[in-house]
Amino acid sequence: MSSISDAVNGFQAAMLNHGITPPDPIIGDSALHRFFVEGDRKGSLNGAYILHCDNKPSGWAMSYKAGVSFTWTLSGKNEPLTAAMRKQIDYAKEVRQQEQAKAHQAAALKARWIWAQATIIAWLKTEARQHLYLITKRVKPHGARLYGTALVIPLMDETGAIVNLQFINVDGNKRFLSGGKKKGCYSTIGKPTETILVCEGFATGRSIHETTGHYVIVAMDAGNLEPVAKVIRGKHPNGKIIICADNDPIGIEKATIAAFFCNGLFISPPNEGMDFNDYINAGGVVYG
Repeated sequence: MSSISDAVNGFQAAMLNHGITPPDPIIGDSALHRFFVEGDRKGSLNGAYILHCDNKPSGWAMSYKAGVSFTWTLSGKNEPLTAAMRKQIDYAKEVRQQEQAKAHQAAALKARWIWAQATIIAWLKTEARQHLYLITKRVKPHGARLYGTALVIPLMDETGAIVNLQFINVDGNKRFLSGGKKKGCYSTIGKPTETILVCEGFATGRSIHETTGHYVIVAMDAGNLEPVAKVIRGKHPNGKIIICADNDPIGIEKATIAAFFCNGLFISPPNEGMDFNDYINAGGVVYG
């Protein structure tokens, strides 16, 4: 017969195997517990677990930050969830969705306020427009604003509403508003054209727009290429969508998936480790 410590140790090992650092202690009381996920923002409780330590120890855990969810049994058998556990899991997911919706709403309000207060760079004297990041990347602001010493780029949802902001410091350090929505949200450069280029980053987007003149969608990172590409395909059903990948393993992988799901194409710079900002600044030409 298994002991409580066997159940706890086995469950902790399963969490580690799924990339979740277990909280200490693990409580096997069949109740829903939420916990801080290592690497997440301070004060957040974006992990959850339930552990039953009865005659058939079993459990469930989730990391909202990592997007990981799994069920576990000490026996190793794939046994169905009990009705009580399923109810607890559904409740945990519902609470998380409500919390996330509130955080998104608060961040969107803050984003719109900051954006309204931020300085339009075109209004500044010539010397004041020379943000070090723009100089380093050899691009123009194309709608970015200044808030303090940081460049500010708006992220919009599928309705065109500003829901988040990206801040880029003079040293190139980037961050988003805490709690802001990012998945499926994007920034735009230029006016809609028949050919639409989708890329990862701020500087890359501005480089390919300045080179091609095409409408550019900035997804902000490789993981957001697919959801953004789907949104753009929905808004432009007849457009020619080209995913402009960074030439690194994750960039190529995510761009390939994004191109498939939006029925588009993808291109990348010829040299590994390059994005299109690097490529264009090295004298490369983008054809779209």
